[in-house]
Amino acid sequence: MEQKKIDRISELTRISRERELTEDEQKERAALRREYIDSYKASLTGILDNTYIQNPDGSKQKLKP
Repeated sequence: MEQKKIDRISELTRISRERELTEDEQKERAALRREYIDSYKASLTGILDNTYIQNPDGSKQKLKP
């Protein structure tokens, strides 16, 4: 996810502490948050897909879902 979008989420959160967000701002923040969560999950899944556990005997075993 682009840093500009993360900054926008932070900006909307700061605004929400000062005043109530408009309906459009709430929708924008919800969409950006969903995109951030999906991006984070995809990144974590990619890491776990390439993770192996090393057994005491030295052999490696792919991490199972």
